Amino acid sequence: MYEMDRHFENIIQLLFTLYKYTDELMFFKKYKFYNKYLLIINKFISLLNHFKLFRMTITITPTQILKVLHVVSWIIFIGLCVNAGGFLFNSLFALYYNPMAANNFWQGIDLSSLYDFDKGFFLIITLYMFIVGTLKAVLFYLIVKLIHDKNLNLNQPFNNKMTRFVANGAYLSLGISFFSKWGADTLKWLIGKGVQLPAIQDLNLGGADVWFFMGFIFWVLKQLFKRGETIQTENDLTI
Repeated sequence: MYEMDRHFENIIQLLFTLYKYTDELMFFKKYKFYNKYLLIINKFISLLNHFKLFRMTITITPTQILKVLHVVSWIIFIGLCVNAGGFLFNSLFALYYNPMAANNFWQGIDLSSLYDFDKGFFLIITLYMFIVGTLKAVLFYLIVKLIHDKNLNLNQPFNNKMTRFVANGAYLSLGISFFSKWGADTLKWLIGKGVQLPAIQDLNLGGADVWFFMGFIFWVLKQLFKRGETIQTENDLTI
């Protein structure tokens, strides 16, 4: 609930009162042009009172928040699917059809030096990129599915489906962390061999420590949800 500041309202009402008694004020008799502005203020007050704009109510329900989260999750999920598909397609295209595709692998990434160094390592790095991208897409697919199936019950959040979602989130986050770490270590070894490679973040292999921390948080939440589910079941049986 938002209200227009009462001090401002009092000032407006005072100006309107002054307008009604302008004939009795010598100052306003000397400066007649003030009448025009006071008349505008009067009309403005009448308009506000007519539409009741002094009081505005803005409410955001949990259902609206979930709808927005659903749309955002869909957008991210589609983007991650396109990204992972781009890694896979361009890898196969460069290996079996046109090696020049490594020059502009995906989104401007140049892997021609890696391709010329060794096709096997080219396949390994692109495979790491594809696996990490796929795991991220699966994670957001679970979020989309959770909201779409209406398994996220804010009144009873501790249920078997939520516990399973948090557990899957932990496994996926740890998987992303491990594959990102292995891919980053392989890239560092290749750079030590003189291979010119883009930044780790550009290859979708950065942030292994962040994903590990997220997996740890999911694991802790799993224990909490599991305990909460047990307590909630006991309370339902008691009632």
